[in-house]
This record gives sequence, C-alpha cells and structure tokens, in this order.
Amino acid sequence: MTFRTAPRALATATAALLALTGVTACSNDDSPAGADPQRVDVVAGFYPLQFLAERVGGDDVAVTNLARPGAEPHDLELNPGQVGQISEAELVLFLHGFQPAVDEAVEQQAGDRAFDVATVEPLLDATAGGHDHDHEGEEEHAEEEHAEEASDGAKDPHVWLDPTRLATIGDKLAERLGAVDPDRAGEYTQRAATLRTELEQLDTEFTEGLKTCQRREIVVSHTAFGYLTQKYQLEQIGISGLTPEDEPSPQRLAAVAEEAREHQATTIFFETLVSPKVAETIAREVGAQTAVLDPIEGLSAEGGGDYLSVMRTNLQTLRTALSCS
Repeated sequence: MTFRTAPRALATATAALLALTGVTACSNDDSPAGADPQRVDVVAGFYPLQFLAERVGGDDVAVTNLARPGAEPHDLELNPGQVGQISEAELVLFLHGFQPAVDEAVEQQAGDRAFDVATVEPLLDATAGGHDHDHEGEEEHAEEEHAEEASDGAKDPHVWLDPTRLATIGDKLAERLGAVDPDRAGEYTQRAATLRTELEQLDTEFTEGLKTCQRREIVVSHTAFGYLTQKYQLEQIGISGLTPEDEPSPQRLAAVAEEAREHQATTIFFETLVSPKVAETIAREVGAQTAVLDPIEGLSAEGGGDYLSVMRTNLQTLRTALSCS
C-alpha cells in the first residue's frame, strides 16, 4: 500500500488556503479521506461512480461521494473540505463535463490520481436517442432551439444508463485500482467481472422487456436518456435539454404536447431530483399521467435501493407506459 501522510498534509494546507481566499459553499462535517490506512481512498463525483467504486473495490476501498443524496449533482459546489478530499485521495473518479466544480478541483488538485470515466467509452452527442420530427413551422423552430446545446459539440454524459457501457467502465476501474493497490489487483478484477455479469443480466432484462411495445417514444423532462433509448431502440422527446434546470420555451412546450398527442403518449416522465411541474403541465394538456423515470444521477434523500434496483424500477415503469407485452 502507498503512504498517505504527505497527501493528507497537502490537503489540509489546501483547505486552509481556500478558506482564507474566500471559497464558499454549504458547510458540512465532511470526514477526512484516508481515515483507514488499510483501504484505498476513492473520491467519486456522484452516485453511479460511487456505486462502481463500491462494487469493484469491495471492502478494500473507502469511497466518498461528493454529491449529497437528494441533491442535483450537476451544479455541485465544493467546500474546502471536499477540495481537501480530492487532494488527498488515492483515486478520484469523475466524469469530465458533468460537474464543472469537480473538473476544476481535479485539474488543480488530483493530477495523475484522477480517472475520467468519459475516456473509457466515447460519449454520445447531446441529440442522440432523440425523436425524428416530420412537422414543419413552429415545431421545427422549437426543435432547432432544443438542439442548440448540441451545435457546439456538446456530449451527453449519462453513459451509465447503458448497463453494458457501465460494465466496461467497471473493468477499467479495476485496472486503475490494481495499479494503486497491486497486492489486491486480482480481487478488483474478479469483482469487476462479477459486476459485469450482473449488468449484462440487466441488459438482457431490458432487451427482452422492451422488445414488443405498442409505443417506442418516451416524453421526458430532460434529455438524459439518450444511451438508454439508443440501446433499446426507443426515442426520447425531451421537454428541456441536457440541463434539467433549463426552462423550456412556450414553443417547445407546444411542440412536445403535439408530439405526445401524435404518439398517444399515456405517460409524461419526470425525475426524482427535479421539480415535476413542467411534466405535470404537459400531462394535463394531453390527458396523460405522470411517472418517475430516474436518470440515476443521485439517489433520493430517503435512500433505499441501488443502481440495479432503480434501473429495474425504470424498466417496469417503461413497460407500463409503453404497453409492452
């Protein structure tokens, strides 16, 4: 195992310096990483990466998730203690472009201890998995507006919604953990293989469960489901773009309502960590109901379940909404 004394001292100094220079964020009682010298200290940017690290690392790692349960992770702000955790961690697991504050801290503090999972699997374009429009006029204008975020090469970060891609990231994580902790490299590889088997089983359940459905279009509050819809031959109609806080224009709302009617959508999906108000508005407009389709960016504050169980709940929700046999 590697020595942690120097990184921990650097983290303490960094945290103090940041506090003096006016770095502000919500206060909390973050426990310092590195508390257990027998385990590899891993910091994860948000929940799916925490899930991977815990499953691949097992009892040989101590995992800290920077994003709180129930909080939307996109706009995470780091307090000095969390920057210190990044500075002293033996491995920092993040997805570049998903959490700007984490990207900045990683660049300044993590060095070669950072593992960007976006380098493992090529990310899809922001518009991937979307619906092809045949309408003109106002709806066409709305679609152009909706695609603006992809015009500069924006990528969809929600790679974990394809279980097979997540399995590949898990395999690479095992390699990185093995490089940090060579004595237990074989155990990391074995746990990653076990996780891959579980994720491939999940993939089979989605493939079979969504094979025969009356509809294949899903109306979602924001376009987080490109990997899922591409993988399982669905199409997503997003009320807003990749950023869930974006307010859709009246033209966009009208276009989505028209498409929902056209495809006889029975369900408008919203998310656990985002207000359902816009989805409820569309649902009332078209006479549909609302339901949760979880992009699993984080677990709810109430907790319960994990990536696998939430994905299976998503599958059952989709089967009901799309009238799958």
